[in-house]
Amino acid sequence: MRVDFHTHSDCSDGALSVAELLQRARDNDVQMFAITDHDTVKGVHLAAQVQASLGESLLRLVSGVELSTCWQGVSIHVVGLNFDPNSPSLVAYLAQIDQARSDRAELIANRLVKQGFHGALEGAVQIADGAVLGRPHFARWLVQEGHCETLDKAFKRWLGRGRIGDVKSFWPDLELAVQAITKAGGVAVLAHPHHYGMTRAKLKRLVLAFRQAGGQSIELPLGTADTDSRLTVRRFANELDLHLSLGSDYHADSTWGSAIGVETALVGDNKGVWELWQ
Repeated sequence: MRVDFHTHSDCSDGALSVAELLQRARDNDVQMFAITDHDTVKGVHLAAQVQASLGESLLRLVSGVELSTCWQGVSIHVVGLNFDPNSPSLVAYLAQIDQARSDRAELIANRLVKQGFHGALEGAVQIADGAVLGRPHFARWLVQEGHCETLDKAFKRWLGRGRIGDVKSFWPDLELAVQAITKAGGVAVLAHPHHYGMTRAKLKRLVLAFRQAGGQSIELPLGTADTDSRLTVRRFANELDLHLSLGSDYHADSTWGSAIGVETALVGDNKGVWELWQ
């Protein structure tokens, strides 16, 4: 079976519309699928409408979101799956995040202005065109205005980890994100654990804090992740009774990113996250 529980549409920072994303999932023979846009469930509501218009399919939609949060000063992402998108706890969290994103965007723009990049906020907002505003929109503006040659260079020079556009302090605590998902009846997943640049000891403390907060699943590293990262996550899953989630983290077609759809056989002897709602 093929699944994908981590993808992005143009409701946040993905390149494809919800309709295009669902069609791609169908074309790739995916049987369970979640759109997990950053800090919005707009894609979840649109997907239900689009799925009905596309006709019968083996594709089962699972509600999804990727929440921004913070743990010990580090920006952490938590994916929520199979929840009620209209839950008051989730709606309240997303409203808090929406304000945090606005404040963060203003700070990023002000820092860029100090470097001579005037009009950053207005430009990023225009590029976002109603989508959840984030660093990728600032990156696209920098390229559009000729300040950077590529998106990759925009992140490496101005917006990536440790750069002036890397603003973390606005996100709510990890525990609050997990609670928002679980109170909505969903499953909280620690997203891409190998992306946080932590030592194994610190990563284990993060995973333990996540588990104690009520998290039930951890994402298995795919694609460019090394074998050691995958083995580490499997060990954590076994030690802390966590289910493994599988997701491409698809944003757009690229030579380095994973395509939509992951074989469930990759879970191996571990438990798959879908077992929590089947």
